[in-house]
Amino acid sequence: MKKLIFAAAVLMLLIPLGLSAQKKPVIGISCSIDGSTVEVGMTYVVSVRKAGGVPFVIPLTTSEKEIDEYLDRIDGLLMTGGEDVSSLLFNQEPSLYQGEVVPNRDKYDLTIIRRAIKRGIPVFGICRGEQCLNIAMGGDLIQDIPSTVPDAIQHRQNAPRGHASHTISIEKGSLLAKLLGTDSAAVNSFHHQAVGKVAPGYKVTARAKDGVVEAIESADGKSFGVQFHPEGFVYSGSYEFLPLFEHLVKLASEYSSRK
Repeated sequence: MKKLIFAAAVLMLLIPLGLSAQKKPVIGISCSIDGSTVEVGMTYVVSVRKAGGVPFVIPLTTSEKEIDEYLDRIDGLLMTGGEDVSSLLFNQEPSLYQGEVVPNRDKYDLTIIRRAIKRGIPVFGICRGEQCLNIAMGGDLIQDIPSTVPDAIQHRQNAPRGHASHTISIEKGSLLAKLLGTDSAAVNSFHHQAVGKVAPGYKVTARAKDGVVEAIESADGKSFGVQFHPEGFVYSGSYEFLPLFEHLVKLASEYSSRK
């Protein structure tokens, strides 16, 4: 009896310290590279922390062995924004409007997405990250919205990252609609490429008023992406899009428990 009382007392002491809580899931964050410097915006790091995950920046590498070693250590994957993706990776010749491409990053992004999904690791792609998710799973891109989409709206805003510049319509019953609790939202925008043909097994769950794809999700909801930058809002103190990161952390916790 004394042992039981002692154990209960120790447990009560540990609870305020958070030591009885489930271990926080580790969220791998993809990076960009500038010369010899690996870069990840603090907006992504802060958003993962706010959602209850442990951010882990994954250094850029083209080694599949290294990528597998990183995947061994994470429970969820967050794919970040950045440069244009080479059109050759989705069987198109480059448009006159194709911007800077980084071949090593293209290989890194597509490899890590494919290998993560094969393992069952949840993936959340943002902007370029959503585009790479779509390419990795068999879709393609619109290489340049202004020269391709009739009556296109402005998708490269001249406003701070924490401010919205256009609206999107969200499919009722979709993961995005459930997470945000709405069928429309005002979002920020910093891109000229976008999802074109949607990858098999995925569906479009949001569009801008000009028809440009703003969100996709897999049939099982374990991989999903948005074209806008929810981390910009979270970092600025607006939390309407925090549920997207919380969903990734929730999926990561479930994955971690199955390891």
